[in-house]
Amino acid sequence: MTQIIAPRVRTVVLLLLAAACALLAGAGPASAHAAVTGSDPAQGAVVDKAPARISLTFSEQVALSDDSLRVLDPEGKRVDAGEPSNVSGTTYAVRLHSGLPDGTYTVAYQVVSADSHPVAGAYTFSIGAPSKTSVSVSGQSTDDGVVGWLYGFGRYVSYAGFIVMAGGAAFVLACWPRGSGVRPVQRFVVSGWLALTAATLALLLLRGSFTGSGKVADVFDLSLLGQVLQTKTGAALVSRLLLLAAAALFIAVLFGAYDKREDPQEKRDLTFGLAIGGVVVAAGLAASWAMSEHASVGLQAGIAMPVDVLHLLAVAAWLGGLGALLVALYRAPADAPVDASAVRRFSRVAFGSVLALITTGTYQSWRQLGSWSAFTDTRYGQLLLAKIALVAVLVGVAWISRRWTGRLAETVPASAEREKARVGAGADASAGAGADASAGAGADASEVAAGNAEPDVTGDDRTGTDTKADAYTGDQPDPKPADTKRAAQLARQRAAQDAARQKRLRDADPNRSGLRRSVLAEAGIAVVLLAVTTVLTQTEPGRTEEEAKAATSSSAAASPDTGASGALTLNMPFDTGGKDGKGIVTVDLDPARVGDNEMHVYVERPNGRAFDIPEVKVDFTLKAKDIGPLPVVPDHLATGHWSANGVQIPMAGDWKVDVTVRTSDIDEVTVSKNAQIG
Repeated sequence: MTQIIAPRVRTVVLLLLAAACALLAGAGPASAHAAVTGSDPAQGAVVDKAPARISLTFSEQVALSDDSLRVLDPEGKRVDAGEPSNVSGTTYAVRLHSGLPDGTYTVAYQVVSADSHPVAGAYTFSIGAPSKTSVSVSGQSTDDGVVGWLYGFGRYVSYAGFIVMAGGAAFVLACWPRGSGVRPVQRFVVSGWLALTAATLALLLLRGSFTGSGKVADVFDLSLLGQVLQTKTGAALVSRLLLLAAAALFIAVLFGAYDKREDPQEKRDLTFGLAIGGVVVAAGLAASWAMSEHASVGLQAGIAMPVDVLHLLAVAAWLGGLGALLVALYRAPADAPVDASAVRRFSRVAFGSVLALITTGTYQSWRQLGSWSAFTDTRYGQLLLAKIALVAVLVGVAWISRRWTGRLAETVPASAEREKARVGAGADASAGAGADASAGAGADASEVAAGNAEPDVTGDDRTGTDTKADAYTGDQPDPKPADTKRAAQLARQRAAQDAARQKRLRDADPNRSGLRRSVLAEAGIAVVLLAVTTVLTQTEPGRTEEEAKAATSSSAAASPDTGASGALTLNMPFDTGGKDGKGIVTVDLDPARVGDNEMHVYVERPNGRAFDIPEVKVDFTLKAKDIGPLPVVPDHLATGHWSANGVQIPMAGDWKVDVTVRTSDIDEVTVSKNAQIG
């Protein structure tokens, strides 16, 4: 039955691994953790005069570089002057050249938020009236592409390496001290250290390009590396490398001096010292994440960072210990299997870790979401729900493992004892027959069947009737080469038979087999859970996202000149060439969106005084859709003031507004501007 079920469980675990890889590959760019909550000029605004500067307000403090804020004219040329600066709080500005002509300008920003994640984007505003622009505002994310994917994968490997190293070492020290001498467990812990070290070095190299150009060629740019080392994230990565050196010493002592200690008192003292040192190093490594990411900014940062450290340690103790237990169950030698007491101790450690995770996770969820609606209305909340569901499934499977643990027997079952006696007798009988067809085989078989750890390979029956056996016992000082070779062959045969017997004994207990399958399923779910957690740490917190939406809505409501939410104002100078032929015509369209609109037209002399003209007409044309011109003839209301109600705009787009002004019977001119309506 074990041979049928185990492959199925392995298949499920492989599918879960594939799901984790797909989740990481399809996660997309990391969302910004600092959001733009306001700008001046506002997005889409049309201003009469060129501003002296542009400013952006973020939801938290950000780090700037020389090119963090750029302003481009319709032809794509930079018109910003000087370096960007922090003018107040979380507002940052850059000065503009004077005398900018009318047209649509693009503001591109690229900064690093206080929690170390890159923030990039762009928007447009117009001077005088909107115009065509050659600047594309799409594809502004700095972490899109190969570098962004590699950086995200490096973060996943770093988390996994920490969990494997810290959790595996904790399992050995707290649950199964004999595991310090088991080679597969040693390799498991060391592989975690190697993965974390390699990932940290890779993140340090990728960081400059990740927060900057996003180009693979910039990964090995030493000047960028120097800039990274001066940032909070760079300092955290370097600190992690230094702590990994201390972790290497800890691992060397754990699998070296600790494993070789035989005196109980010395071993207890060393256990205490390793426990204290291990907790300090693991907490320091966890702090390298907590002090540079989500927990380090925002609400109650002084409480959030220690809570985050505790959360990471609990994850490592549970999932890392689970991985070490899986390795012990599947790869540990049969003569040194993980015993039931070790499994029970780990069950208690895992239960305490789950309680710590629930407590710290509840606090983190409240801090990052802020409202129940954020669970469903934000991507962070949706990922958090997925994580909670996976944790619930994992706890359910862990409960099944706990039941298998309760059934696990300390002693070998009777069926296994019979198998042991049968295999041992058969092995020795076969080996003895090859060396001696007489009583030696029976004696060896009896000894092995009785449970001797090292079967007698000498063939000595002490009867004095076998000269070959006497040669192996030392009665002849110089054994023949053929006899020595034969003895070596017998030793190898018996070692192979003993290894096969031990494997059968290891797999004989159905309770142990059931525990192996359930732990394997836990490990597969844990891999997917870690992938979801990695994506979650790269996603904008729900509280920040909702605050940014609220601020953007307030900003839009307070901006009457934006094309989608308030009146659109177009100022167009004209000159018909005749007497009193110069002036300015102003068109106000309210609310400047699809459907009914109210239009007002004002005509003023160059000195600002209103005056009447014989005729004014307005046409709307959407060339992209071949709509128009749609003529509108406004009614005269007062001196220099015309109005029209029910002006229909059939669809949103970049509309051309033509105004025909006639100042006499023969003096007439048409002026125009483009405007985004809808």
